[in-house]
Amino acid sequence: MRAMLLDEPGKPLRADHVEIPEPRSGQVLLKVHACGVCRTDLHLRDGEVEAGHLPLILGHQIVATTADGRRVGVPWLGWADGDCPYCNAGLENLCPNARFTGRDIDGGYAEYAVADEQFCLPLPDGMSDMEVAPLLCGGLIGYRALRHAGDGERLGLYGFGAAAHIICQVAVHEGRRVFAFTRPDDDDAQLLAMRLGAEWAGDALALGPEPLDAAIIFAPAGELVPAALRATAPGGTVVCAGIHMSDIPSFPYSELWGERVLRSVANLTRADAHEFLELAPQVPVRTTVQEFALEQAEEALDCLRAGKIEGAAVLRVLPE
Repeated sequence: MRAMLLDEPGKPLRADHVEIPEPRSGQVLLKVHACGVCRTDLHLRDGEVEAGHLPLILGHQIVATTADGRRVGVPWLGWADGDCPYCNAGLENLCPNARFTGRDIDGGYAEYAVADEQFCLPLPDGMSDMEVAPLLCGGLIGYRALRHAGDGERLGLYGFGAAAHIICQVAVHEGRRVFAFTRPDDDDAQLLAMRLGAEWAGDALALGPEPLDAAIIFAPAGELVPAALRATAPGGTVVCAGIHMSDIPSFPYSELWGERVLRSVANLTRADAHEFLELAPQVPVRTTVQEFALEQAEEALDCLRAGKIEGAAVLRVLPE
């Protein structure tokens, strides 16, 4: 099968032909139709997140079909032991033995993949393979971040890429007021935010037009944490939604004081996934997608690194 391989962090992905993987007990073989390109893939490619093995096939927003013709999605959380204290508490996203798609388990930058059948998700009808792929990470982890942000009306989204452009639609559907914080010169992202229902878009390092009840930081930039705290009203919550972020600079306690809450969100649970994938058609969520061929995976990652993707990047692996 065709596959894009990461041989070593910091080096470009390599196109090659490799053997079709053999499913183990509890796994299914999947024919990959599309795979979203996520910033976590970029962190793995650049060595900011450690790969589980090398060479590695990246990709954890897999849209695929099983041998019996079912269309399923495979997310970042690829397996959890189901028996640790975290799993027993409904927090399988924190399972210390968890295995992640595209990091520990070869992912969807290939024509075929294997996945644990219990972690394959039914996908909503009415969305094409390319359109539904971004829901499987930006959507799922973004939705978990939104739930942990609380029910406040004034919501700030920091970084307006794949996750934010999905969660903006969900938040507007819920009756919230959305404020999009981007790089000051990112006109495309600001225009996209306004088209999707945000009432304001502007500089991420400046204050918004009014204090926020909550903020979600999707961009992996640590300097946004004190900026978001400054923009948030007393009693508000700032959620860091990425798997990796640059160092957070020191900031005065006064910016946290006032019972503001600063927290992270790690990974996702299958409960998050089922809830969000049922909600998405009701909104309805419409994804903005930039399409790349499988062999253009490195180009897609370069564009993501440079901030040149409007919405989400998706690899078209096989024809629909």
